[in-house]
Amino acid sequence: MAEQARVVIIGGGIMGTSLLYHLAHEGWQDCVLLEKGELTSGSTWHAAGQITHSTSSFTLGKFSGYAIDLYRRIEGETGQSVTFHDCGSLRLAYTDDEVDWLRQTISVGAALEHPMELLGPDAIAKKHPFYNLDGVKAALWTPEDGHVDPAGATFAMAKGARNLGAKIVRHNRVLDTERLPNGEWLVRTEQGEWRAEMIVNAGGTYARQIGLWVGLNLPITCMTHHYFVTEPVAEFAALAQELPVVRDDRLVSGYIRMEQKSGLIGIYEKANPNTVWLDGTPWESENELFDPDYERVMPWLENALERMPVLAESGIRRTVHGAITHPPDGNMLLGPAPGLNNYWCCCGSQIGVGWGPGAGKYLAQWMVHGAADVSMRELDPRRYGEFADRNYAVRKACEDYLLRHEIPYPGFNRLEARPVKTSAIYERLVKQGAVHEEVFGWERPRWFAKDGMAARDIHSFRRAPWLDMVEREVKAVRERVGLMDISAFAKIEVSGADAAAFVDRLIANRLPRAGRMTLTHLLNERGRIEAETTVIGLEDGGYYLVCAAFFETRVFDWLKGHAPKDMDLTIVNRSTALGALALQGPRARDVLSAVTTAALDNASFPWLGARQIDIAGADVRALRMSYAGELGWELHLPMDALAMVYDRLMEAGAKHGIENTGSFAMNAMRMEKMFKGASELTNEVTLPEADVMRFARLDKPGGFIGQSATRRAAGADKLPYVCAFMEVDTDVDCHGGEAVMRSGRRIGSVSSGAYGPSVHRSLAFAYIDPEFARAGQILDVMVLGEERQAQVLDKAPYDPDNLRPRTDA
Repeated sequence: MAEQARVVIIGGGIMGTSLLYHLAHEGWQDCVLLEKGELTSGSTWHAAGQITHSTSSFTLGKFSGYAIDLYRRIEGETGQSVTFHDCGSLRLAYTDDEVDWLRQTISVGAALEHPMELLGPDAIAKKHPFYNLDGVKAALWTPEDGHVDPAGATFAMAKGARNLGAKIVRHNRVLDTERLPNGEWLVRTEQGEWRAEMIVNAGGTYARQIGLWVGLNLPITCMTHHYFVTEPVAEFAALAQELPVVRDDRLVSGYIRMEQKSGLIGIYEKANPNTVWLDGTPWESENELFDPDYERVMPWLENALERMPVLAESGIRRTVHGAITHPPDGNMLLGPAPGLNNYWCCCGSQIGVGWGPGAGKYLAQWMVHGAADVSMRELDPRRYGEFADRNYAVRKACEDYLLRHEIPYPGFNRLEARPVKTSAIYERLVKQGAVHEEVFGWERPRWFAKDGMAARDIHSFRRAPWLDMVEREVKAVRERVGLMDISAFAKIEVSGADAAAFVDRLIANRLPRAGRMTLTHLLNERGRIEAETTVIGLEDGGYYLVCAAFFETRVFDWLKGHAPKDMDLTIVNRSTALGALALQGPRARDVLSAVTTAALDNASFPWLGARQIDIAGADVRALRMSYAGELGWELHLPMDALAMVYDRLMEAGAKHGIENTGSFAMNAMRMEKMFKGASELTNEVTLPEADVMRFARLDKPGGFIGQSATRRAAGADKLPYVCAFMEVDTDVDCHGGEAVMRSGRRIGSVSSGAYGPSVHRSLAFAYIDPEFARAGQILDVMVLGEERQAQVLDKAPYDPDNLRPRTDA
């Protein structure tokens, strides 16, 4: 007889144990964790155990802040020592760009209310007299940072979970998992079977092979990382307090701290990264370390000893060279597994001790309540698809390892293992100067190099030279016509006799009739936003859904997961089969009319209309819409016809001054039009909080998923926060996460920002206290560590009445 549990967690490292602890605190005590050896015996036990507030990611900043709070208090809750050292830390900057990085971190830290400040060399020396500061311009001082005993932290959460009724079974290897016909999961172990409503893959270095049991290809690679512990340092013996952790990204590519009265040096070498266990981690592996590879790390180890000469006089008494998991982009896999119901991922973490408590807390919220209280977008396992095969995963993990201590510029473009998915016009665009970015495996043009500029990325926290190219593209769309490859968009068709009833139940807005479209949102039962999508009514009674590339798997799984078995439905993902172009600008009708005989006037083809039209023999689904806020059409068609249609449009547009355009120009134009994007529409917020209630119909017959929660939020006396639109008096634009202040008090944070070339203003969206979201309200935004004045706007600075998209022939 199989034992029964609500949740079975596979893996007893800090990630799995944290999840068990937090599920118990959310009220789910009937959960069990299965560990093949002892708790922490995989990667957790050999971690160096640092935790820092120093992160430019708002979400990961929430995670690290929570970790420090938990480590401070959990010993009092459980009686289990975690040995938390709150020695603070210093992150050094040698260049102006690194100083900007620290200033950006301060801006995000202020939004999270994390204490931090920028110090000059003299102040650094007072806090750390043993560090060689030659060439150092500044350091970020984060006084509440520190390090913890990884095993103690794990055991404390395990004890806390047990105290609340959760169960842990050690020395019991899981052998297989199977989905049962009733929707439950069967977990086979060495000691018998478990049945569970949900299972969680928290397998650490085993996570990928555990996933393969159910056909899940998790893009996780095991990389090895060194740290070294010296002999005791005589100079440390007389110290009254512990030295702060030093993060020297440029010269050490790692960290240096005290370990009792010894030194500890951790290195992420910037060349020749080492992978292990590509064919699977041996099941018999326990507390495994590898022989040190001094040759590989020696340049950075020598730098570390030169930077901190007091350590050079002591020998190395211990070397830790262990395996750590790396996903392609460095962010853990936290959330629902793609294509599987009630299978969750809690793995792929390269910083388990620093991120694990937050991972457990917010994943537990997601599992229990249907949504987490922080955006999980950058962690969602569904951000990967079939494109992330083994070769891709390994090459990207090596790239991520090498970038571990590089500047995390906004929009940093990772180039390894590309291209993966390209549209039929990719090579044409490259020849015309396109600089591409990767979105869900697709190559999407960012901007086009002209006038002798090199077609390469230029990264900065400030306005970069490519802004001139973006302004040119925006000017073309605003004054003439632009054409953009938008093939990366997710494209899904729903058909069948029950298609209308099915789609209508899922969307908050009204269902479009044939030949029309609706912008709408998919909501969960809490009224939180799962995704924004455009729904087009087709002549055959079916529906065509278009959304951001990132949401392809998320939306496809949402549709499949909510499709009743007794309904006549066919759901097909057409994202790869179809290409798409966005033709936008006041001359768009002139260009399109030159290549089709279809009538394009308002009476024949109205705003938000959808028609099948012919372009040179290609059957094209034309959608009259524009994310730029201009007269325009999206043209969706078979990928094998895309190049021909692109060529015809460029030929017809030549006399009208047509220009290729990219995502940077599109983002700038959507900001000018006050159009909210994916950074505003997240799982944290409801439609009233996002200020998009115009896309909901609370009285819709038959209702929709999340309707009750949306109605409650809409009727609340006061929302916790609301999305506001601001112009900021700055020559450095917001990137997201920056603090919004009022009279020195933090009242919210920026969700996205950009420079609007058409209106010559820096623009931003922010979630703030509703009391201050009034038009004309003066606020301050922390931009690169300095407060800049901002004003709340109540309408778009460009075409506020939205007349231009509706222009008639």
